[in-house]
Amino acid sequence: MHPSRVPMMRRIAQRALPPTVMLAVAGLLIGTTVPANALFRPSDVAASTNLSAIATGAAAEKSTEPAQVLEMNAAATAAAPVASRDDWSVTSYAEILRAKYGNRDFTYTTSGTGAVRWPFPFATTISSGYGDRVAPCRGCSSYHRGTDFTPGYGTPIQAVADGVVSDLQEGWSYGSHVFIDHVVNGQKVTTLYAHMESGSSPLVPGQVVAAGDFVGLVGNTGASTGPHLHLEVRLDGIPVDPFAWLTTNAS
Repeated sequence: MHPSRVPMMRRIAQRALPPTVMLAVAGLLIGTTVPANALFRPSDVAASTNLSAIATGAAAEKSTEPAQVLEMNAAATAAAPVASRDDWSVTSYAEILRAKYGNRDFTYTTSGTGAVRWPFPFATTISSGYGDRVAPCRGCSSYHRGTDFTPGYGTPIQAVADGVVSDLQEGWSYGSHVFIDHVVNGQKVTTLYAHMESGSSPLVPGQVVAAGDFVGLVGNTGASTGPHLHLEVRLDGIPVDPFAWLTTNAS
């Protein structure tokens, strides 16, 4: 740069700098002291004010909602009953069946004599009664048409009344079984003795038997879960409860 031009540029800068600084300072003062909306049009200021009011109101309303919800939840919680462990119980399936079908008492006594008798000359245990039940095995019925007596394997079985042997079979679900037809109180009655020990019955179809005669031995043949006598009683071909029928008719 030419030496003669340096003093001239300094003089120009010295003359121009003070007005520039003053303008900058003045702008800073105006920006920090004048309200932001002072330079807006009146309509712009009104619109901005309305929007601010709406936003403020919405925020206030939103801030009150959680408090209301919390108050409602607190009231509902206070009113709701509190469950304890004592309020719950467990019911077994056996108890459900007893509640549905009733408690069955198979207690009975017998003299071992009379025109109509129990299938044994003494009272014995009964494992399953007549009617609905849980099927005890595959192939066993869920509706039991007889009464199961459990005096023990090989116990002699007797005819419950005078009659005539109508059938004798070995096999099927009844296992070794015998049908005997009777007339009791003027009504045709058929008794079935099932699950006997195979080959233990000496009876043949058409044979006449008397009350108390030997029918066969308690076994475990056919669809059976253990040694027992399955006894059925049919009135005119219709199955009835053997325990109830014997309780009414047997001595």
